[in-house]
Amino acid sequence: MSTSVRIRPPHHPSTRPGRETQNLMNPATPARTAQRQRYLMCRPTHFEVTYSINPWMDPAKPVDRDLAVTQWEQLADLYRQLGHQVEEITPLPGYPDMVYAANGATVADGRVLGARFRNQERAAEGPAYLEWFRANGYTETHDPVQVNEGEGDLLVAGERILAGTGFRSSPESHAEAQEFLGRPVVGLHLVDPFFYHLDTALTVLSDDEIMYYPGPFHRAAGRYLSSCTRTRSRSPAPTPRSSG
Repeated sequence: MSTSVRIRPPHHPSTRPGRETQNLMNPATPARTAQRQRYLMCRPTHFEVTYSINPWMDPAKPVDRDLAVTQWEQLADLYRQLGHQVEEITPLPGYPDMVYAANGATVADGRVLGARFRNQERAAEGPAYLEWFRANGYTETHDPVQVNEGEGDLLVAGERILAGTGFRSSPESHAEAQEFLGRPVVGLHLVDPFFYHLDTALTVLSDDEIMYYPGPFHRAAGRYLSSCTRTRSRSPAPTPRSSG
């Protein structure tokens, strides 16, 4: 689960199984070059685990909020040291999972598709994030009708959007995203509840390169990923942390 969402200015178009680095378009992709990014983050001021909406969350286990804040600050500082711009949204009391900013919206070509959360515990996060974007100059925004959990399940990969479903975002949200964001959406079905969001099993490295863990995907989704990619490297799959 990502604690930041990559945002672009409104005017900018823009022996356990291992993780596989895959090329979506060109197997001979050259080495990636660093690019400065703009990120939206939410400080874990109210972070705690008082409910359970995924298998990793256990309210009986204590949470070190001070440590969470320290680690968050280290990450934000690292982004800045690397030349990236970090924006902050004010966290809402009573919404501890708001720290997972990637779930708050999906941004493509200056358009912002808001999030609509499946669980009531996170319901207020979607409107709060959408209001931040509107207050910061984004005029092309959309209040979703269908359940989608932002860039937890909708990952922009070049000219397409890879879209997870199975546990949180509904299949119907894929058509809504495609219509509003104007990019083809490829649905990928997840079958392992420990990998309830697409971004727990797959990450976009560049416009034509992804890294993913094959285990949580339905066979059809796995075949799609294999058919349009090729393996470049392998490394052990990580264990997701407690998150919403």
